[in-house]
Amino acid sequence: MKPFEKCPVCGGELEGKQVEKLLRGGGNTVSMKVPAEVCLHCGERLYAEDVVKSFEEIRGKLHKREFSHFRTLGQSFTVEENWPNNKIQPTTFVGADLNVMFLRSLNDIR
Repeated sequence: MKPFEKCPVCGGELEGKQVEKLLRGGGNTVSMKVPAEVCLHCGERLYAEDVVKSFEEIRGKLHKREFSHFRTLGQSFTVEENWPNNKIQPTTFVGADLNVMFLRSLNDIR
């Protein structure tokens, strides 16, 4: 039996799906596919208890920079501070020991 028959947020119908989940920790991000019960009305995602425990373990590894069970998947970027639309701002995160701002442009890669 499922823990919820209806969405706990809106009461909508739930459907089992494979969803993409992004987890962040220590300035790093992991992308993965996981099973979830997804509300067909509001989009709320419900995860099984063992899946949530794995999320916590993965975040811990990211914070500790233990990457042995991960593989590289592309690169991450943010916009530069001088982006033409000033409503768009660069993303910042707190690293292990200091604040770090990603201000890389495509020219930095070359």
